Amino acid sequence: MTRLRGGGAVTAAAVTVLAVVTGCTDTHTGGGLGPEPAGRGGAALTAVDSLTVKGRAPRTGYSRERYGTAWADTDSNSCDTRDDILKRDLKEVRFTGGTCKVSYGLLDPDPYSGKDITYRRGRSKVDIDHVVALSDAWQKGARYWDPGKRIALANDPLNLLAVDAGTNRGKGDGDAATWLPPNKAYRCTYVAAQVAVKKKYGLWVTAAERAAMKKVLAGCPEQKLPTGGNPTRAPERFRAR
Repeated sequence: MTRLRGGGAVTAAAVTVLAVVTGCTDTHTGGGLGPEPAGRGGAALTAVDSLTVKGRAPRTGYSRERYGTAWADTDSNSCDTRDDILKRDLKEVRFTGGTCKVSYGLLDPDPYSGKDITYRRGRSKVDIDHVVALSDAWQKGARYWDPGKRIALANDPLNLLAVDAGTNRGKGDGDAATWLPPNKAYRCTYVAAQVAVKKKYGLWVTAAERAAMKKVLAGCPEQKLPTGGNPTRAPERFRAR
């Protein structure tokens, strides 16, 4: 299994699961820092030219509810999407009441800031970021989709990343033309992930966004396009407005 980290792809260490005597907490060493797997989709820089270029549409009609209930279990593994990503991206993970609800872990390091962040449930400094923001997607094609496709995008691991909450909230719904991670070493990986998501779901980019993507990826022309994630349509049982 491979995971994205820094400016390229690395092979993740095998996950070690330890049973804790209390029976209510499990621990494992993980920490993926991004979508998986990587390296199968060709060069990210080349893929930018396959994206449709159009102007940004109005935000009219957008709401989070257009993408369904937050963190829906669309992969049917009995864990919500948020906990799935925490398990994937954090290290030294501990659980409460089984192996789904993450109670503790280390974001080591946070890909956006480069800092080490401790996650504790209920007072977390960790967000799960939509790499392609849902509002940005709405303005670049998603408003015309059926709800099942929007739900899929909102819960697709390819588009999700555990990150420092403060840094993430400064991003808002920015695209590559208006926001990049302060951690410059992660920018190639970040932009490659945005290209992958937009290509997978058929979202368009603005001219300024495409130029920004190409500028970043020109500095890392061997950066691979990540692949994988969930199907582009959620199961029929999920609903959105």
